[in-house]
Amino acid sequence: MPERLPPKPAPAISAGQFDLFGRPRAVPPPEGPLPDRVRIYSVRELTREIKGVLGGRFLDLRVRGEVSNLKISGAGHAYFTLKDEDACITAVLFRNEARRLKFKLQNGQSLVARGHLDVYEAKGEYQLVCEVVEPVGAGALQIAFEQLKSLLQAEGLFAEGRKRKLPFLPRRIAIVTSPSGAAVHDFLRVLHRRFPNLQVLIVPVRVQGEGAAQEIARGIVRAGKQPRVDIVVVARGGGSLEDLWAFNEEVVARALSACPVPTVSAVGHEVDVTIADLVADVRAPTPTAAAELIAREKHELLADLAQRKSRLQRAMHSQLERTQAQLDKSRARVADPRRLVSERRLRLDKLLQRAEDATRAQLAGRGSKLQRQRERLAAQHPSEKLHRLRAEVSRLKEKLRSQIHKLLAQRRQTFVRAAGQLDAMSPLRVLARGYAVAFDERGHAVKKAGQVRPGERLRVRLHEGELEAKVLSSLEHDTQTE
Repeated sequence: MPERLPPKPAPAISAGQFDLFGRPRAVPPPEGPLPDRVRIYSVRELTREIKGVLGGRFLDLRVRGEVSNLKISGAGHAYFTLKDEDACITAVLFRNEARRLKFKLQNGQSLVARGHLDVYEAKGEYQLVCEVVEPVGAGALQIAFEQLKSLLQAEGLFAEGRKRKLPFLPRRIAIVTSPSGAAVHDFLRVLHRRFPNLQVLIVPVRVQGEGAAQEIARGIVRAGKQPRVDIVVVARGGGSLEDLWAFNEEVVARALSACPVPTVSAVGHEVDVTIADLVADVRAPTPTAAAELIAREKHELLADLAQRKSRLQRAMHSQLERTQAQLDKSRARVADPRRLVSERRLRLDKLLQRAEDATRAQLAGRGSKLQRQRERLAAQHPSEKLHRLRAEVSRLKEKLRSQIHKLLAQRRQTFVRAAGQLDAMSPLRVLARGYAVAFDERGHAVKKAGQVRPGERLRVRLHEGELEAKVLSSLEHDTQTE
């Protein structure tokens, strides 16, 4: 635990100025002007006075409450509130103390915190500076075990689908354990009794104490990288939960899950269950049981091998006899190979001749068809077709020219007849004989004398030119104009 500076001595204040809880009593201000001997505190001075009083009085406290408003700062300090039904107090657990926790602080946990009171001068608030926190009910190690178990289970590290089978007969076994413990001796004794020729690589690590988990994790990584190692065993003898705690650390679980070869966890006794047991591919109740799981009895394997060899030899002998009998039967059925070859050759010649005849006939038919297609293609050649179209266009052009000349002649005759009729009916021919046409101011032709009045102007159209006239008088049969 880091050393702390001793608290500053409290100023000489009479006991009557504080109540039973160390709080200053409310003293009514004196009436009238303040005498010179009355001290006026600044906020900073008053806060330091209170800090000295609280720090000197509450040096070693144990407070029980429920965690709420938990916040972890970037520096690793934990700030939270301890509360019960009636009150609450702010608390802080600094980084060095927080790193020693075996469990993870969470809102809603019931804790007993040990520490001292201090005043945060910047805000004028008092807080509990925790040095040790312990959960109420289950122990800290048990809570840490359950928290890590839930985390790794959610990630699927305990799933049966990722468990690997142990090899039938490993070439080399690496055991990560303490070289001086009873676990390694029991493991080697049973292993060599069952199969003396198995190679064992001992990776020495500490299995208990501060930093043991990191050593075990490094040992697992190192063992998995060794050549010809088929199994990595993590072993330790029995002990309390605290003794086995190194095998409940997350770093060991991660190393086991990332190991490239199958892993066996043989930690403690049968009743002891660690995180390493849950992550490893195979869990052995004890190191002795791990050796029995890994190595088969050599004499049993040799006896089984001899039995299998005998059965295989008998089966091969029987198979050879059956094959020889079948060969003899087949040989008896097969005739003289030379005669068979001659017959097959004659048959092949006939088939070849038939194939040649069929090919010639097919080629002849294809040639005739090709010639017909060529003739059709020549008839449909673009130059021939274009020549025919040009002749047709010339014929149609001549026919069109003849039709146009004939139509123009008919239209010309019709036009001449219509022009003659129009000319005969034209009023201009009447005007040419000396007649004239008078028009009133509205442009209407004057047909009767009664259509105009004296003084009205007229426009008279002659055969050549026009005249303007003024009506002097209007008579039914005699009209005078100027």
